Amino acid sequence: MMTSPSKLIFFFILLVPVIAVSGQAKKNPKPKTATPAVTATPAPTPTATPAQAPGKKNERPVDVKKTTISKSYTPTYFYDFDRPGFTYSHIAIEHDANGKGQIALTKDGYDEIWTDPLQLTAATLEKLNVALAALDFINSTESYQYPTRDYSHMGNMTLKVVRDGKERIAKYNWTENTNAKALMDEYRRISNEYTWRFEIILARQNQPLQTPGLMDAITAYINRKEISDPPHLIPFLTELTTDERLPLMARNRATKLIKQIEKAKK
Repeated sequence: MMTSPSKLIFFFILLVPVIAVSGQAKKNPKPKTATPAVTATPAPTPTATPAQAPGKKNERPVDVKKTTISKSYTPTYFYDFDRPGFTYSHIAIEHDANGKGQIALTKDGYDEIWTDPLQLTAATLEKLNVALAALDFINSTESYQYPTRDYSHMGNMTLKVVRDGKERIAKYNWTENTNAKALMDEYRRISNEYTWRFEIILARQNQPLQTPGLMDAITAYINRKEISDPPHLIPFLTELTTDERLPLMARNRATKLIKQIEKAKK
């Protein structure tokens, strides 16, 4: 018996969904049951001992050597300034009655102390001696520290003078005494000059591109009268004008500053 076309078509329509479902089942098999992951418990971090803790590494810049100074002088003036957390955390100056001595600098982040020869000019020594004489420093017992103002966070100054078999030490960070303040200010101006010298010597050996900015810094110091005796800088500035390690901009600024200092002298 022949099957009619209409019945075949009806049978085919019923069969297609079954084939599709069967094919889909093969393409998307039932996923296997996942095995629960085992969570690792981390071991406690061991506590570092002093031997294990990394130490601070402070390397001295290339080509900068610590200066060894032969003491051909007997210091009688001593200045000490502590400024924790500042760029230069400790500055110590010692010199004799003729201004010959040394300055020691401790820069924050470095372990070494750098020392350099120091020669104060007659003009600077006169300022120091005038203030000391006005205070009668060596014989006085006056405390120069203003009692209600403690600015130790900005640095503490210790001044010692040895003369005629006597010794006097004074410590203060703020004072209303005009002559005691003059001593503090004058030694700060000396420090400004020598810390700047140190910075530009480092820069011209290791980072010459910083020298134009450092020339701007010393110019600003001089304009604010924060250098004890600006003519004292002329020989060093002259040396910088011919140092080809420095950018032309820095050398030109050194030349300009020399002219400014010489003009102010007249």
